[in-house]
Amino acid sequence: MDKDLYHRHRFPAEVIGHAVWLYHRFNLSFRDIEELLASRGVLVSNETIRQWCLKFG
Repeated sequence: MDKDLYHRHRFPAEVIGHAVWLYHRFNLSFRDIEELLASRGVLVSNETIRQWCLKFG
């Protein structure tokens, strides 16, 4: 079931889940999360993170 939820997304479910978790667990902005992921080599826009949080949050 989880794999169906993340089907057709560019990034793995672990990356999406981590970004959504960071947003809801800590008081971080979408741009803060974008920078945290970029420091780990994952280049994703803050708008994409916002859409993930709306869909998976």
